[in-house]
This record gives sequence, structure tokens and C-alpha cells, in this order.
Amino acid sequence: MGEGHTPKIVGTVWGLLVLNTLGSAGAKTIVPLPRSLIQMVTMGALVAAFALALLVNPRLRIRASAYVFLLTLLLVTSVISSVNLESGFGALFRCFRLALFVSTLWLLSRWWDGGLAFVRHHIRMYFAVLGSVAVGLVASPGAALPDLYGGRLVGALWPLTPPQIGQYAAVITGLTVLLVLGRRTDRTSAVVVIVPSLVLLALTHTRTATLGLLLGLVLAIGSLLLTSAAARRFFSWAVLCATVAAVGFASLLQAWFLRGQSKENFSSLTGRAKVWDALLAAPRTTGERWFGMGLGDKSFGGLPIDNSWLAVYNEQGLVGVTLVAAIIIVLGGVALLRPPSLQRACAIFLISYCAIASYTEAGLGDASPYLLHLALAASLLAVPAEAAPRATPDVPRRHIPRWARRSEVP
Repeated sequence: MGEGHTPKIVGTVWGLLVLNTLGSAGAKTIVPLPRSLIQMVTMGALVAAFALALLVNPRLRIRASAYVFLLTLLLVTSVISSVNLESGFGALFRCFRLALFVSTLWLLSRWWDGGLAFVRHHIRMYFAVLGSVAVGLVASPGAALPDLYGGRLVGALWPLTPPQIGQYAAVITGLTVLLVLGRRTDRTSAVVVIVPSLVLLALTHTRTATLGLLLGLVLAIGSLLLTSAAARRFFSWAVLCATVAAVGFASLLQAWFLRGQSKENFSSLTGRAKVWDALLAAPRTTGERWFGMGLGDKSFGGLPIDNSWLAVYNEQGLVGVTLVAAIIIVLGGVALLRPPSLQRACAIFLISYCAIASYTEAGLGDASPYLLHLALAASLLAVPAEAAPRATPDVPRRHIPRWARRSEVP
């Protein structure tokens, strides 16, 4: 098996990692699924991913990766903060889950060569997840658009929240647009992915995902403007369409963006600011300030934190915040130093999307889709391994035919 070849089983491993990070909390489904059953499925997917990665890479060949190395340090920090059991035994279980997640990424790093194979795995798996959302919407519109979530789209077959669906739709839309610009996929296939994804994104009314998609594409396409005529044409048309939409549909866009909220509720980020202020004002010991309280469910006082940086500060302390910042800075710095390419543009999109979403979504400190997006960015920024020269055994001269000897260069 050559180093430049990616086995099909690697795509299966990546799909299992996606399944593991779907989570177990969300809206009520058409067929009630016990949370314990969902957790068994997601955790079983992670165990299976690690086992398959070990099976396909039995010699434990890995590539140096600053991203996975920093994740390993974050894992160590998480263990240090969780051993005191302030967050209960669940903290140690989450550490074990993170350890399996990071170990699987180490095993997969062997095939991180700057190619687009993992991008295609990423799109296919999340498109399948969105397909289940669409099926749930058709089967039971009432369950898929419940009043509990203000009529926003949720997962009716698998308990997915509107922000999750919006995130998946935005990420695969952005990646598919970039593949089209790089002429790595045909337009028909792209339309099949982009159009349904944008419809589902609109039904979720997820502002973070929408802004992340738009700003991420601006930065990614901007990195291609000097080398791609297709990128320049797309950028020009996008600016024109955005201007027309802003002028002609300003009221509709504003209504969609506000989601019927008052200005006070909108300014407090749907109540998030109150939780953030309480978290920052809570008394902490020196150890808790530096290493946090241990891995938890990303909540404070029973309310979701919905901010990656504050969630990491609460669970892994200032050391964890420093490591997460280092991950973003290192990946962003490497992307800026790479020459313009489609792979670099995809990585820039993923990094910028995760950075934007980190303000109103948690997930950068634990096994999550965001860490998987960043892992994909790291694989795109990896330098292709040089093909090793084929080893030639030393053959005694007497065993070499005479015709071969005459062709030797003195």
C-alpha cells in the first residue's frame, strides 16, 4: 500500500468520526430515541473508527502534525483538570472519548498529503446527515419545524439542533463552491449539493452559520483571485448579487436575521451575554483559573455557554485557551505561507468558519465537528510526502548479464 494511496476504509473511518460528533442532545424525533441508545451509537462509532484506523495502519505510521500535537497537549490539560472529579466521573469519560478521537487522527495523519480525498469524504458524510434532515422534514413537517425552536428546522429522525444543521449545510456548501471554482467537480453534482444545503440553512435561521459561510468564502476566494479567473468571475457576480439583494430585499433579510426577536434580546445574543458575564464573575481558585473545572457538557449554571473560548476557559482554564488559540494561529499562519491553491483556499475557509463560529458556538475544546473541520484543514495544508526511491538490492557483478554490464556508465 503506497503512501500516496488512500484506502477506502479511511473514508469509512472519517465517516464514523462524523457520526460520533453528531451528539446526543437535540429536538424530539418522530420515533423517540433514548439518549442512552444514541450515546451508545455515537461512542460505538468512535471505538469502531479507532479500531479500523488501527487495522489499516497496524505499524502505527504517522506524520508530524502541529495540529494533532496541540490537540494532544489539550488532552493532557483536560486530564489534569478532570482528575479532581469536580465535574464528576463524566469528565473522565469525556477525556477517554477525546483520547480516542485524537488517537484516531494520529493514525489517519499517515494519509494527510495535501490532497482532496478527505474533503470529498467530509462532503459526502455531512450531505448524508442533511439528507436525513430533509427526509424528516418531508415525513413530519411539524416535528421538523417545532414551535419549541421557533419554527426553525431541527432533526426529526436524529436529534439535531438548528445550529448543527446550519453548520453542516454551510460547511459543505462552502467546500463544494470551492471545488467548482477549482474544477474538481462538475456543476451538476455541485448543484445537487449546494441547492438543498442552502434551503436547509435558510430553514434553520442560523445567523452564525450564514455569516461563517459568507465571510469564509470571501476569504477563501480572495486567496484565489490572483491565480484563478473562475474565482474572479464568481467574486464579481457574488458582489453584484449581494448588492441587489441588499437593496431589493433589505426588509426580508432583516426579518430573517432578527428571527422575530426584540432589539434587547438580539443585543444580548439571545441571552448568551448574561451567562458569559456570570461565568467570568464566578470565583475560582488558582488551579481552576489555569486548568479549569474538567470536561463537562459546555454549560454553566444549567445554561449553555455557547462560546468556545469561555467553554474552554471554564473546563480547561487559561492553559486550554492558550492551546486552542495556538491551534487557530498555527493553522492560519501555515495557510497564509502556502502558495495559492485550491487546497489552501479550502483550508482558509474551514479555519475562518471555525474562528467565526467560536464566538457563539462551543466545541473547540472537545471532540466535535469543529475539531474535525480543523483536522480537515490540517490535512489540506500538509506537504505531500516525497516518494521514497525504490530500494535496489546489492547484486554481485558476476550475477549481472554481460549485456547489462556493457550499458553501465563508467
